[in-house]
Amino acid sequence: MTTFAARPGSSRQLAGTGTLLRFALRRDRLMIPVWIAVNALMVLSMPGTLEGLYGTPAERADLLRQMETNSSLRAMVGPVFGDSLGALTAWRVGIYAGALAAVMSLLIVVRHTRDEEESGRQELVASGMVGRRASLTAALLAAGVANGVLALLVTAGLAGQGATGALALGLGIAAVGTVFATMAAIVAQLTESARLARGLTAAVLGAAFVLRAAGDSATGGGTSQAFGTGGGSSVLTWLSPLGWLENLRPYASERWWVLALLAGAVALQGAVAYALAGRRDLGMSFLPTRPGPASGRLGSAGALAWRLQRGGVLGWSIGFFLAGVVYGGMTDSAADLVGDNENARRVFERMGGQSGLTDAFLASMVGMLGLIAALYIVASVLRLHGEETSGRAEPVLANAVGRVSWAAGHLVIAFGGAALIMLLAGFGFAVGHGKETGPILAACLVQLPAVWVIGGLAVLLHGVLPRAALAAWGVAGAALLIGWVGPALDAPQAVLDVSPFGHLPKLPGGPMEWGPVLVLTGLAVLLVAAGLAGLRRRDMST
Repeated sequence: MTTFAARPGSSRQLAGTGTLLRFALRRDRLMIPVWIAVNALMVLSMPGTLEGLYGTPAERADLLRQMETNSSLRAMVGPVFGDSLGALTAWRVGIYAGALAAVMSLLIVVRHTRDEEESGRQELVASGMVGRRASLTAALLAAGVANGVLALLVTAGLAGQGATGALALGLGIAAVGTVFATMAAIVAQLTESARLARGLTAAVLGAAFVLRAAGDSATGGGTSQAFGTGGGSSVLTWLSPLGWLENLRPYASERWWVLALLAGAVALQGAVAYALAGRRDLGMSFLPTRPGPASGRLGSAGALAWRLQRGGVLGWSIGFFLAGVVYGGMTDSAADLVGDNENARRVFERMGGQSGLTDAFLASMVGMLGLIAALYIVASVLRLHGEETSGRAEPVLANAVGRVSWAAGHLVIAFGGAALIMLLAGFGFAVGHGKETGPILAACLVQLPAVWVIGGLAVLLHGVLPRAALAAWGVAGAALLIGWVGPALDAPQAVLDVSPFGHLPKLPGGPMEWGPVLVLTGLAVLLVAAGLAGLRRRDMST
């Protein structure tokens, strides 16, 4: 079924865009502000943190010299182009803020395009006086509004460090988010599954980060370029939109023409997305999903769950192993970078426990991967929510399959998959660092009780309050924000303890405390049990 007839280029093709935009913003009235707040707070908190870490010109000059020769850290956060607090802020969080804006944008666009078609709601909307391209336009405008608000907050918040640099950084972050919004719009036309659309766009974002990291690690010219001694960015860096954001160089002789590259990418990808949207029927795609598995059999609900989630498990496993290798390989370099800087040492030790600097750095990086693993478990648990709301769970449950058995198949993959990716991260650390495997594996596995608590909360929300199931993303995001920004801001211990990760022993280097581990594990079991009990008693979504 398609929308009402409209001549190509006619304004009727955009009829209803304003109404759909207001509806999209109303639906995302919680999700969008949370994403914006987390990203803006990360950026705006950084100048004060950096001033405490590198408060003197000598400390900043030493940092720049270290970054010039430290390829591992350049791969992680990029080169430094200036020694002002604004330039250091753009260096430390610019790439990550752009990546977060990209994730926010792709989620918004896919939710209001392919998700709507997959659920059947778009067919009802299209039966009214709605233009053929109105839904796509509304989704892109919603992403544009979110990125615009983020740009305003970043610009206003950093204006004290220099209005010009603040404007460049704000516009750059928003532009990267918009690039991936239009990219998600293209992928949503190509695929028949919202899950696949999100996964493919996220894979492109991951490739962009890898290209940028490879380019930055290969060249040490960032600092020398900034101070007029030559150098420049690698070709690989220029192949990545995140590399374009880096080469915009906020607070370091801004290259405004780089914004033209980002604007050109948005215009080109937007044109492709609109062309594709005009050439397909509603609900269809250019890469249709196969009707079933070509080989093998699905003899149980658990086997079906594995078939649905195995791609995600494989992708997360590879990513965590490679992250472990990278972080393990840069451990000694990070210790050299901190050197005698007591403030930086104190931040690492607060994140990683009161131990040697190397162990503290390892513990802090393992803790960061644990926080990211919470995002995996939420995504995996909420696959139940997606199967239910899309109507695919109904024919499964119509057979001799109980609700608990159906849910258990997905939960085994969610909770077992979390254990698998943390185990692989431990092996990656061992490979990259080249030291004894046992302590680092223990440090990775001790993160699991906190990860499982986050997963248990997602199960509880889905089982008891299915309409609020997506709030599990907010829980995981809050834990990520507390664990990442809290120690750097010297937040009170009471704030850090709000997150389950704040109660874990700081391994390696710190003492093993079984009490918190057992309590968190027991809490996760209770949350899962309560969620499954609620699922058994409530009506299924239609």
